[in-house]
Amino acid sequence: MIVVDASALAKYILKEDNWRNIREVLEEESVSLDHVVKEVANAIWKRSVVLNQEPPDVARTRLQLLKRLVNEGIVGIENELEYLDKAFEIAVENGITVYDALYIAQAIAHRAELLTSDKKQAEVAKRLGLKVRYVP
Repeated sequence: MIVVDASALAKYILKEDNWRNIREVLEEESVSLDHVVKEVANAIWKRSVVLNQEPPDVARTRLQLLKRLVNEGIVGIENELEYLDKAFEIAVENGITVYDALYIAQAIAHRAELLTSDKKQAEVAKRLGLKVRYVP
């Protein structure tokens, strides 16, 4: 099993550099947190509305892809509240956001690998003994 964080899933959905590396991982059993949908949807919105890098119809198509990945169980979704206490401790002790620490806490609980495109998060996860697939 592999825990997929928002930075990696957004890279895949937005087809950013190295997105194909993430696609390969999604073929394995993967899981994430319920707020990943909001984080990735926000990245889609930002690219379209704030950065004006693609039209709204492309953004809507990307959102449908995200929803399909979740609805079809390609990326399993778990409640973030299950991991909040542990994540808060990780965040405080390691100087990272609670958002990033939630995925680390989930990976610890599952004894799973973490897939991320966030360098600082990857470094903290490795320090905590997790196996990490970092996709820059």
